[in-house]
Amino acid sequence: EESLQMWDLNKRLEAYLARVKFLEEENEVLRAEIQSTKSSPAGESWRVKYEEELRALRDALDHAFREKCTAELARDNLYEEVQQVKSRCQKEQAAREEAKKQLSLSRKELEEERRAQIWLKERAVQLEKEVEALLEVHEEEKAGLDQEIASFSHSLESFRCAPVAFQPVEVEDYSKRLSEIWKGAVETYKTEVSQLEGSLCQAKENLWKAVEDNQQSQLQLQHLEKDLAGLKARKELLEESLAQQWQEQRGEAEKFQALAMEALEQEQQSLRAQIARVLEDRQQLMHLKMSLSLEVATYRTLLEAESTRLQVPAG
Repeated sequence: EESLQMWDLNKRLEAYLARVKFLEEENEVLRAEIQSTKSSPAGESWRVKYEEELRALRDALDHAFREKCTAELARDNLYEEVQQVKSRCQKEQAAREEAKKQLSLSRKELEEERRAQIWLKERAVQLEKEVEALLEVHEEEKAGLDQEIASFSHSLESFRCAPVAFQPVEVEDYSKRLSEIWKGAVETYKTEVSQLEGSLCQAKENLWKAVEDNQQSQLQLQHLEKDLAGLKARKELLEESLAQQWQEQRGEAEKFQALAMEALEQEQQSLRAQIARVLEDRQQLMHLKMSLSLEVATYRTLLEAESTRLQVPAG
């Protein structure tokens, strides 16, 4: 039984020794691999890979910075265009105010023309009334003169010889003179009426011109208002597009920075995990080596004790 136990112990010892040898060889291989990974081209390849990734990230960052610069230039151009639109709006506002002033002046002139037209109409009516009154007076005077001439002619017929100073020829000359004076007065009144009618026509023409100027100024004002509304809408659209582009660029920059930070953090975590695994494997190998060395030492002491026990009875 003791020999069988010894044979079993020897087999176990051989197995443990073989395992220790295998683990030592594997430890050496792992150590060589660690050293090779530290100084071999594989580590250089990882480093090159990381450097390439960093280079790519830097290029992407430069590209984003260039896009940011182009966006800023576009923003500045849009700001200049908005300023131009504002200046144009101000000019159009000034033109609109000037058109309003001209419209108010034309309205004042129109009111004055209307008042002048009303006054001219009243004056024409008054002159017509005066002319009618003068005509009536003249007709009455003419009728009175005719009656006087008729009565005078009847009285002359009763006399056989009339004095020279009261001949009918002189009465007829007097009537002719009165008719000529009346015709001259009528002609003067007619000329005055024609002048008043001409001034009335001129006032009407001025009134129509003022109305046409007012309509043109109103059309121009409506056109300016339409242009102003279109420019305001264009300004709002430009401001909205500028704000939208600014927000999109800001969101893309923030997203790119977040992605770059996440990639770097993931890479750092993966490197830490690899280093932790290597350290853990090395620590496990050290613990296994220590346990195997302890087992070998115990087996050696057992073998030495067994050999001394066997040698003592033999002696």
